Amino acid sequence: MLATMAISWAWLLGAVPLLFLAFWHAADVWYRAAFFLKHGKKCLPPGHMGVPFLGETLSLLWYFKHARRPDEFIGAKKTAYGKAAGMYRTHLFGSPTIIACTPAANKFVLQSPENFGVQWPEPELVGHTSVVNVEGATHTRLRGFILAAINSPRSLRTIAAVVQPRVVAALASWADKGTIVAATEIKRVTFANICMMFISMEPSPLTEKIDEWFGNLVAGLRSFPLDFPGTTFHRARKCRRKLNAVFREELQARRKKAMATKAEDDDVMGGFMRMEDEQGKKLSDDEVVDNIVSLVVAGYESTASAITWATYHLAKSPDALAKLREENLAMSESKGGLSFITHDDIPKMKYTAKVVEETIRMANIAPMAHRVAKREVEYNGYTIPKGWPVLVWVRSLHTDPNNFQDPLTFNPDRWDEPAKPGTYQVFGGGYRVCAGNMLARLQLTIMLHHLSIGYEWELLNPDAEISYLPHPKPVDGVAMTFRKLATK
Repeated sequence: MLATMAISWAWLLGAVPLLFLAFWHAADVWYRAAFFLKHGKKCLPPGHMGVPFLGETLSLLWYFKHARRPDEFIGAKKTAYGKAAGMYRTHLFGSPTIIACTPAANKFVLQSPENFGVQWPEPELVGHTSVVNVEGATHTRLRGFILAAINSPRSLRTIAAVVQPRVVAALASWADKGTIVAATEIKRVTFANICMMFISMEPSPLTEKIDEWFGNLVAGLRSFPLDFPGTTFHRARKCRRKLNAVFREELQARRKKAMATKAEDDDVMGGFMRMEDEQGKKLSDDEVVDNIVSLVVAGYESTASAITWATYHLAKSPDALAKLREENLAMSESKGGLSFITHDDIPKMKYTAKVVEETIRMANIAPMAHRVAKREVEYNGYTIPKGWPVLVWVRSLHTDPNNFQDPLTFNPDRWDEPAKPGTYQVFGGGYRVCAGNMLARLQLTIMLHHLSIGYEWELLNPDAEISYLPHPKPVDGVAMTFRKLATK
């Protein structure tokens, strides 16, 4: 009897690891077998598909959310499969996926529109007809308008004048409070400026709700697509529908106003409403709403996050802050003590520009760009199957010590020399490089100028842990004391 029980337990203990191994490799074997049957001796990029259905999504979330070591997700693949491939196979967010994570591989994907199109995991959240999802002539026309509206020198001159009064007032209010959560305050002023630029909305209870809905929408962009009550993705979809309703109501109100006054709003939404294609056809309401939502997501959350990180790193880098303060005080004095700067002043602010670039390199606001293989694609001896999503993992470039010395150290002076070709892709690359990249730099520069000439601050929790989803930020939101700069 005892011998029989011992044999049973031995069999059970031996079977459990075998069952685990079978479960772990089942998805990878399935995809490799299906690929072999279709493609013969061709090879998928190295990697592993993770467990059935979930793939490596839980592993990614563990590295980003719980271990707080996001770079080890890619680092583990480089260690296991070698760095030379430049691409790895995996299974993320419900789909078999290829990850590109070297300068050469990223360039190949981003600059090959004939091979790769755009495909967000859930396109409806950013809008099926928005500039970030459409292709061809429609993309070219929308992108051209956006560049003219928010990224041209003429537009940036106007924006620089418009946003500064609100920035100056916000900073004074922070000093009156004495203690602030920087992430919250910076989001508030950045959102107010974006609302004014894009849709001419002044702060109100409605814009506070819109801000909340956008926050939930952004959280859903990198969540697992499980659509049932209580999930992040379900909440994101609900908030997207609320945003749709608000902006459609705004469109109708504008049309009634235009009929009554014969005047149209001169903002980004108004520009979208007036846009026409070669046949004189205007954008539909869905197209206008989709593009406004996608622009606010891109122009608000990312800019606010970058400014937050600037205050964080400068608080921990007194030498860099001293250099920044010296340059900006000199700029203010050269303008006769005027605190406002113009777009034409910015090229003279050399050290400030280095702080801007170092901030957005380290912030890694958008750690990946989403693409999809339009056809079967060969790269470096490997085959990317048609229809597979491709993640261009730009974060790995900016945190790689082969590309940047001591990459996790804030060092604006590293920008005395340009980055190695292909290693700096904070705004993506190719024909889809972020259309608002200069607007983001402008807003960051303006905030740095007014912070440095008038205020000083200290972190309450300088060793606070970092949360990396949906965007990187210290878990305390960069709580700090904030006061007017003591005059000598």
